[in-house]
Amino acid sequence: MNHHDTTLVPNNELPAGAVRTGWILTALGAALAVLSYLTDGHRAAFNHLIGFTFLASVSVGGLFFVALEYIAGAVWSTPFRRLSEFLAGLLPVTLLFGLPLIPQLHTLFHWSHADAVAADPILQAKAPYLNETFFIVRFAVVLGLWSLFAWLFRRNSMKQDADRDQRHTTTNIKLAAAFIPLFAVTVSVFSMDWLMSLEPHWFSTIFGIYYFTGTAITALAVVTYAMVSLSERGYFFAGVREDHYYSFGALLFGLLSFWAYIAFSQFMLIWYANLPEENFWFIARWQNGWEWVSIALVVLHFWLPYFMLVSRPSKMNTGNLKRSAALLVAVHFLDLYWLAMPTYSKTPVFGYHELAFPLLAVGIVIAGLAVQMKRYNSVPVGDPKLQRGIDFTL
Repeated sequence: MNHHDTTLVPNNELPAGAVRTGWILTALGAALAVLSYLTDGHRAAFNHLIGFTFLASVSVGGLFFVALEYIAGAVWSTPFRRLSEFLAGLLPVTLLFGLPLIPQLHTLFHWSHADAVAADPILQAKAPYLNETFFIVRFAVVLGLWSLFAWLFRRNSMKQDADRDQRHTTTNIKLAAAFIPLFAVTVSVFSMDWLMSLEPHWFSTIFGIYYFTGTAITALAVVTYAMVSLSERGYFFAGVREDHYYSFGALLFGLLSFWAYIAFSQFMLIWYANLPEENFWFIARWQNGWEWVSIALVVLHFWLPYFMLVSRPSKMNTGNLKRSAALLVAVHFLDLYWLAMPTYSKTPVFGYHELAFPLLAVGIVIAGLAVQMKRYNSVPVGDPKLQRGIDFTL
């Protein structure tokens, strides 16, 4: 590993056990996914959709945090930014992961059936947007733009490792200024296309930011878990301090509180207005067993992690940070399941079908990190803010 500071640790590969786990999960998930498609293609398609939107959360969430660091001029996160870059590097894989869903639009989306549109004035009104051709174009453009920005950010960051030129930072700041508003639009489009349009009669003006907040929490939770695990094993630099841990914990806590605010706002406004064209979506999630999933989401996605992270010491406790991060990654799957699955089944379903794509997606994330950490520095050694990030104190 090239490094310009003696406190950096030249340890540049994931532990062998973690690499092995990643590839085992990928292989097991892929095998179960194939079995799922062979035995029940309709159910498999919905689970594939959940896995796809999860993988998109992790990868574009990583890209968001790269851009956020540049645009905000943050210092504390600089030593760990490469982890977010590695997650963003999974965007081309995310695109490939989603491609097999394109031939299954008829299986997933009611609005893709011409006879349904012909008999439904609401679908006819939405047809200029909700049609297969435009849907596929949006899919390609959104994932293509995300992949392009990920490549540009990382190319400049890696060049800076070699030449120490601060102009790369200036270039990435300009890229971030262009990306952030673009991200706001594209992540909303992505969530409306793949999740909200499962129920084409329903609409929510908060849905895009609801998905974005879950995305930001999940990507940050993955980075937090990886950062703590790797720093405990002597990666990054000697003496990762409590101030760094606290910053990750505080940001997780803040985003978690924001997610709860957005989730409650969406529910409260629809409940209060009590309009049939809006409330049917929540009614479906409050009967036939789905009410237990809804309650579990409130408890596991907010109350439990909230109290796990609320105190100052809890944000600096490495074991607690890892547990909180792992929980938040797991409940994002539950959240996506709650968003998508009631369209497939009036009652909750759980079996190997529902395990296949989470295992595959988590395996891809771990294996993707392993491949990239083997090729590139795990710390942006050429960044002019690196030493200040290492020395960061609250």
